Amino acid sequence: MTLTRATSSLPADVEQLITDTIGCCVAAHRALSPGPTEGAYGRACGIELSLRGIPFETERAVAVHYRNQLVSQQRIDLFVDRRLILEIESVERIHPVHVAQTVSYMRARASERAS
Repeated sequence: MTLTRATSSLPADVEQLITDTIGCCVAAHRALSPGPTEGAYGRACGIELSLRGIPFETERAVAVHYRNQLVSQQRIDLFVDRRLILEIESVERIHPVHVAQTVSYMRARASERAS
């Protein structure tokens, strides 16, 4: 079987950041195996990112506004190199609600940057 890679419009440095971050996540998951909490996986991923010299922030607050008023703060699990949102889930499957949560982080971050 041959695997093909989709063409990306992202810059090469972002693609490399994504590849390196996925590598960190895979290393953490292989070492911990299924079962630990999201917090444990997040800390393990943070250790891997640090070991590889990749900057990140944990629990990065992002403001959510409605009609120009702050309505809440959301927290990004890991914000990698100020360019990549990493949402840690310790679940058997990713469900649409997980995707929606991450998309809402992206929207909040985008509106934060625009203001």
